[in-house]
Amino acid sequence: MQVTITAVGPDNKGLADPIIHHVTGAGANIYEIQMYDRDSAQLFAMLMRIDWPTEEQPVSVLRDLLQQIGQARGLEVRVWSRDEYSRVPRLAICTTYRSEPPLALLRAIRDGRLKAEVPVMIGNRNACRSVAEQFEIPWHNIADDSGVPDYGQMERLVDEHEIDYVILARYMRVLPADICWKFAGGRIINLHHGLLPSFPGFRPYEDAHQYHMLCYGATVHFIVPELDAGNQTIHQGAFSVRPGTPLEEIKRQGESDHEPNCLVEGVRRVVDREVELHFHRIVRTDH
Repeated sequence: MQVTITAVGPDNKGLADPIIHHVTGAGANIYEIQMYDRDSAQLFAMLMRIDWPTEEQPVSVLRDLLQQIGQARGLEVRVWSRDEYSRVPRLAICTTYRSEPPLALLRAIRDGRLKAEVPVMIGNRNACRSVAEQFEIPWHNIADDSGVPDYGQMERLVDEHEIDYVILARYMRVLPADICWKFAGGRIINLHHGLLPSFPGFRPYEDAHQYHMLCYGATVHFIVPELDAGNQTIHQGAFSVRPGTPLEEIKRQGESDHEPNCLVEGVRRVVDREVELHFHRIVRTDH
C-alpha cells in the first residue's frame, strides 16, 4: 500500500534516522524521500513515500509508532494513505470571497460527477458561509477580523476530519511553508485564476489584459513548498475573447463559469487517481 509520511519540527541533528530505520526495518520499500532544512526559520521537514506491507502491519499501527517517535524528537508526524479506508476521498474546501468554485465542487459531488465528500469548509472570510449552510456542511472561519488565518486551527480541522485533500478554491492567502510540508505529497490542490506560468500573482486577469491578451484561463495545481507551480499543473483551461473586450466582461466570464469548471475537472483527475505528485512532478497513474 502506498503511504505518505511527513515530519515537521524544529531543526536538529538525527531527526530523520529513527523514522527511516523503522520503516525500512519493517520491510517497507522507499519510493521517494525529500528533506528540507531552512536555516533562517530553523525548520526541519521530511517527506517520504513508501510501499508499506499491510499484510504485516496495518497503517494505523505504523501511524501510532511513528507519532511516538515524533513526540520523542519534537516532530509533528503524519501518516496518510488514499487506500487506508474503503470510502471516497474527503475534501476540505478553503475559501475567501468567491462562492462559484466551492459551489461547483459541491454540485459536482451532489450530481455524482465527483466521487468525494466534504466534511468541512474553511474560510478566512465569511463570504462562502451560505454555500456551506446550503449543503449542510460545517463551516469554520479561522481568521481574525482582518482576514489573517490561524493555521493551527486549519491543521486541527484537517486532522480531525481525516481529510485526504485540501482544496484551495480561490483561497486568497499564501500558505506558510510548514503547512505545505505537513500536508505534502500531493494533498493540497490550488485553483489559480490565471494561466501559469505566464501570469502568476493575485491579479492575473489585469496583468494579461495589460498585455492585450486574447486568451485567458485558470490553472489547477498541487501546492509544493518553496516552489512555484510548473511541473505541478493538474489541469489548465483557457477561453478566448474578441479584441477590445472590456476587462470586466473577461473577469465575469472567467470567474462565473470558467474557473469553477476548471477546478472541478482538476479535482476529478486527482480523486479518480488519474494523476499523482511524485518528486514535485505530475505523473500519470495506472489506477
